[in-house]
Amino acid sequence: MSTPSPHATPRPHTVYYNSACPVCEAGVCAMRARIAEADVEWVDMHSQPERLDALGLDLEDVRERLHLIDSEGQLQIGAPALLTTWSLQPRWGWLLQPLAWPGLRTLTSWTYNAFARQLYRWNRRRGHW
Repeated sequence: MSTPSPHATPRPHTVYYNSACPVCEAGVCAMRARIAEADVEWVDMHSQPERLDALGLDLEDVRERLHLIDSEGQLQIGAPALLTTWSLQPRWGWLLQPLAWPGLRTLTSWTYNAFARQLYRWNRRRGHW
């Protein structure tokens, strides 16, 4: 068992995303530019699929929807993961808060899942793996 590097600082959130998807990569790049590096560990499962094994995550599921382990160690998938990640942006995070309100939360999740499903199918057709 390896010991953590004394210089490694644990990050409160870990985001699992698919850089092979051009839309996902663009979204993550935009978020990375606005979120402090100390707040999030970004795991590109396209280049590090072995990182999913320890968590029991399925590669195809992460290709379809954003996954996040939050600061409490809870797994968030899809819209909740996206909303949590966006909320970490100090200047713009508040813009998406209404999407997590009761009533809108269901619509947000449904819309995210429908979009993610179509994007996943598009990526498969285009061979973005």
